[in-house]
Amino acid sequence: MLAKRAPSRIVLEATGGYEHPVLRCLGDRGLPAIRVNPRQVRDFARATGILAKTDAIDAKVLVRFGSAVEPAHRPLPAPEREKLARLQTRRSQLVDLRTAEHNRLEQTTDAGITRTIRAVIKTLQEQIKLIEAESADVIAEHAQLERHYAILTSIPGIGPVTAGVLMGQMPELGTLSRQQVAALAGLAPFNRDSGTQRGQRHIRGGRTSVRTALYMATLTALRENEVIAEDFERYTAAGKPHKVAMTACMRKLLIIANALVRDDILWGQKSSPKVPPQP
Repeated sequence: MLAKRAPSRIVLEATGGYEHPVLRCLGDRGLPAIRVNPRQVRDFARATGILAKTDAIDAKVLVRFGSAVEPAHRPLPAPEREKLARLQTRRSQLVDLRTAEHNRLEQTTDAGITRTIRAVIKTLQEQIKLIEAESADVIAEHAQLERHYAILTSIPGIGPVTAGVLMGQMPELGTLSRQQVAALAGLAPFNRDSGTQRGQRHIRGGRTSVRTALYMATLTALRENEVIAEDFERYTAAGKPHKVAMTACMRKLLIIANALVRDDILWGQKSSPKVPPQP
């Protein structure tokens, strides 16, 4: 009787978080479960001439997609990092709600409505503080998180909020090459060349929450971080548009953070990692 062979990979589509308990269950049993982007799977189906869509057809497409594309298996982050990610996601949602209420406050002239908006803003601010306190508790309870937090916040420009986002939304930080970490955040420029034509490179994809946090951190770094400020001045002096210069500095800040976490050193412990300029 033939022994059962362990699967090389188990492919699941992302379904807004509903797939996560299955991923965790399979991962805890040592099975190579992989979450893939459903848009990529649908594009693969169309490219292979499969236009119909049913549960049975989707299952077969996932099998073919996994066999042809061979998506890489990444172990799930530790439970404490997952909790930190959930807290950071919730904080971002609350901040968005607060911003929306502030916008409404500027638009209304009705005293009664103004009171209700101010009450909602106060509640949202209290909830944001609670989320931040719980995040701090999670970090303080785990030595590795506490160390990574100390490393990230030692970098001029990266404060507690950005550090929390990077730790929660990018648990791979410190384990990737600079090219990989930039691509994961959606800060790696992609070529648009054809024959002798050289198109303008653009960033695409990646983790929006990480990019948003890095943008705010870079604004601070332009004032407080000499390395980032010098790069920004060099880019603008070379005629680079402001958006291009900011993106390059965001990428540089992330690469520095990745290198320091990888090497387990604070910003001021020894010379900063030598990261070549990236226009």
